[in-house]
Amino acid sequence: MNLSLISYLVYFLVFVFGLAVGSFLNCVIYRLEKNESFLKGRSYCPHCKHKLFWQDLIPLLSFLILKGKCRYCKEPISWQYPLVETATGFLFTFVFHVAFPNFLLSIYYFLISSFLIIIFVYDLKHYIIPVKVIYSAIAIALIFNFQFLISKQFSIFNYSILSALGAAVFFLIIVLISGGHWMGVGDIKLAFFMGLFLGFPKILVALFFAYFIGAIIGIGLIFAGKKTLKSEVPFGPFLVTGTFVALFFGNQIINLYLSFFI
Repeated sequence: MNLSLISYLVYFLVFVFGLAVGSFLNCVIYRLEKNESFLKGRSYCPHCKHKLFWQDLIPLLSFLILKGKCRYCKEPISWQYPLVETATGFLFTFVFHVAFPNFLLSIYYFLISSFLIIIFVYDLKHYIIPVKVIYSAIAIALIFNFQFLISKQFSIFNYSILSALGAAVFFLIIVLISGGHWMGVGDIKLAFFMGLFLGFPKILVALFFAYFIGAIIGIGLIFAGKKTLKSEVPFGPFLVTGTFVALFFGNQIINLYLSFFI
């Protein structure tokens, strides 16, 4: 079999794996909203509460086959479900491409990406970053970074810790100055995690793009009449987007920036 064909097959399988994980993440997001355990109990329709069977739970395909409606009550299925599944599939494919052939790094990135997707959707819907999720992400990032301490790569470990503290303090100052009107405590925790996960200088790339994308979308919403200058806009999704930009393209962006000074 051609080597390139094998590569495409592997990427396709990773994408399918991402679709399946995305389906699970949708379940986690919904059950977090309802304060239910996502580790037990069958999935069910949020409208009629009918238990769903395997043919109702095929990632993306079930939504398309059912034409976006519940098989039992015919109520519309939220577009969140296929969008999260598809986004997770593509993100996992990019993550695999970045981390390959390091298997442990791939698993680490898959886990972190899953947490970030939950934070993105949950904050977008409810204007709050779920505590359990961000603390879990921080714990895993800390455990991963301890390998650098054990292997005596002190500079990498120190950069991660200092980046985390620096980003958190920066956001804390903004929260204190604004009285919590510009961003919340959850954003401080997310910034701490970002610094821990990305390290320096990628954390700068993430924060720059978070603010840049947030400003563009915010101005667009104001011009469209959807928001005003006093409207509340969740910042978590922009921080998550900035994190992925820094993860996938951080080195290239930093090198491009530095090239202007060389």
